[in-house]
Amino acid sequence: MKRLLATALLLSAFCHPLAHAQPAGDDAVAVAEIGTIVKAFQAAIVAKDRAALEAMFLPADNSWLTVASDAVKRKPGQPRVRPSSYRQFAEFVGNSKLPVEERFYNVRIHSNGSVGAVYFDFDFVEDGKVTNRGAESWHLVKTESGWKISSMVFSLG
Repeated sequence: MKRLLATALLLSAFCHPLAHAQPAGDDAVAVAEIGTIVKAFQAAIVAKDRAALEAMFLPADNSWLTVASDAVKRKPGQPRVRPSSYRQFAEFVGNSKLPVEERFYNVRIHSNGSVGAVYFDFDFVEDGKVTNRGAESWHLVKTESGWKISSMVFSLG
């Protein structure tokens, strides 16, 4: 009987959908709120809404880094890690003549209610064609006016 019970418990552990489990210490409300920001970010890209994108970031004291993968051919002297800004990205999206979209996969969100982190794989799409794919990571902070992205790092290539 003990062996049957142990086997049943072991099987149920393997069959349980871990993707839906809430990691210990995460604030469920904060994780849901950050999930809303993730969806709003994607929608703002499709809508080419520069103002909406900019409003999701801390206006100062933030960072945005692009990291070239080993597969990306860089010009001589071009650094692997390049700083940029959310404003440059928002301007690019807002001024794009072509349809743009960023598709997110394997999104993972963690938060304690004050700070949060998002990590996902992505495809950046221009005019229906994938122009970049990789991984992206955000850090967020809860401000008086809601969640804001304080830093973003993503791979190029």
